[in-house]
Amino acid sequence: MGSLTIRDVRKSFGMTEVLKGIGLEVNDGEFVVFVGPSGCGKSTLLRVIAGLEDLTSGDVLIDGRSVVGVPPARRGIAMVFQTYALYPHLTVRDNMGLGLRQAGTPAAEVEKRIAVGSAMLGLEPYLNRRPAELSGGQRQRVAIGRAVVRSPKLFLFDEPLSNLDAALRVNTRLEIAQLHRRLQATMIYVTHDQVEAMTLADRIVVINQGRIEQVGAPMDLYNSPANEFVAGFIGSPKMNFIDAARLGDDNARTVGVRPEHLRLDRATGDWKGTVVHAEHLGADTNVYIDTEKAGLLTARIFGVYEAAPGAILYATPDRGKTYRFGKDGSVIAPGTL
Repeated sequence: MGSLTIRDVRKSFGMTEVLKGIGLEVNDGEFVVFVGPSGCGKSTLLRVIAGLEDLTSGDVLIDGRSVVGVPPARRGIAMVFQTYALYPHLTVRDNMGLGLRQAGTPAAEVEKRIAVGSAMLGLEPYLNRRPAELSGGQRQRVAIGRAVVRSPKLFLFDEPLSNLDAALRVNTRLEIAQLHRRLQATMIYVTHDQVEAMTLADRIVVINQGRIEQVGAPMDLYNSPANEFVAGFIGSPKMNFIDAARLGDDNARTVGVRPEHLRLDRATGDWKGTVVHAEHLGADTNVYIDTEKAGLLTARIFGVYEAAPGAILYATPDRGKTYRFGKDGSVIAPGTL
């Protein structure tokens, strides 16, 4: 389908450098997710790949061919945006086929591709409807279908689920994952939501302040983060960070322990504390406990756990699953608390 190579890409807006030497190889058929906080440069990088932004220096290659200076329409890419960008006066069928018709594709081929794409995305009952007659999830599927019918080398998704409610986000996320398996296409997906990244990606690219912090499979980033930033960004609820000096560790700046790696007990444990709040989520309970030694901690307990505000609890970390971070934020000795 299409490989992607990014070589030392830099992008500046005036005196502000937004992308600071990005380098990345994406294999044919991979699903790669760019993730990071707002303003980190992930959407700018996607727009550089698409040709919607000119890079300041560096190179972008699709299937081994440089596309710097090549217009977006000739790069062999299809893009799905956060906003659906559908023509309100056109039917679903016409919205899906418009780009093909503008490119001079024969009518019979256009109808064939629309039929295949609509069947793949469950849009067949809606082909004669206009966008105003569709739900938000259905509109986003039409936007995805418009990309599918073009048979691009690369699919580029820019936060496509941000405008959907929680239930629709889950359903559409599943549809995108199934679509990738059916098409075996190369997909680049931008999101600030690390849950989307963890559940969709073959590999995740964590970006921070215009630089790549780490690239790897979801569970590799979860189990072996390269530094404190990645450790804090991957995982929900967020990893607990404790000032190492409070624990008597003079060789580290920070100690990290994930909420699911804390055990709570009502009678004994390492860190005595007071319950501040408990979030009862059904399958899990997140307990916030203010400890004397380690400060405010979050513990994630499987199932229902009764913890009233003001109650005294003891937290004990799984010592084999803790992290120590040096002054530069890098991991210096995991599992040695």
